[in-house]
Amino acid sequence: MTVARTTRLALAWLALTATQIGTWALLAPRSFYDDFPGFGRSWVAGDGPFNEHLVRDVGALNLALAVLLIAAAVRLSRELVTVAAIASLAWGVPHTVYHLANTEPLGTMDNVASIGGLVFSVALAAMLLVSANKLDTSTR
Repeated sequence: MTVARTTRLALAWLALTATQIGTWALLAPRSFYDDFPGFGRSWVAGDGPFNEHLVRDVGALNLALAVLLIAAAVRLSRELVTVAAIASLAWGVPHTVYHLANTEPLGTMDNVASIGGLVFSVALAAMLLVSANKLDTSTR
């Protein structure tokens, strides 16, 4: 698989995740708070009282990140992929660190799934930062 294809797939995965979270949190904040990630699980509600403004802001910010990730996947320029990777890390690293330090609200399996997903997203963003330097204008 080429660097360009791998980079596009990683950007698409991060964009899809941000779009799903962003849309749900923005359009149905109470449901997001009570029911995220779905499938009978609840990862947000155990971490403090509901705040509609905060949940909607998280949704909107995830959608803004998704726009950047999609633009990077379409354009596939070294600069835009680098900015998208750094933006993903700026969101993902503190979020992951918080959850690593605050495991009490969730059970073991939910912590494994939650933190595993967060670490995976951070690893993808770090990989994007490295792969951006390998992008060649002829690979677009």
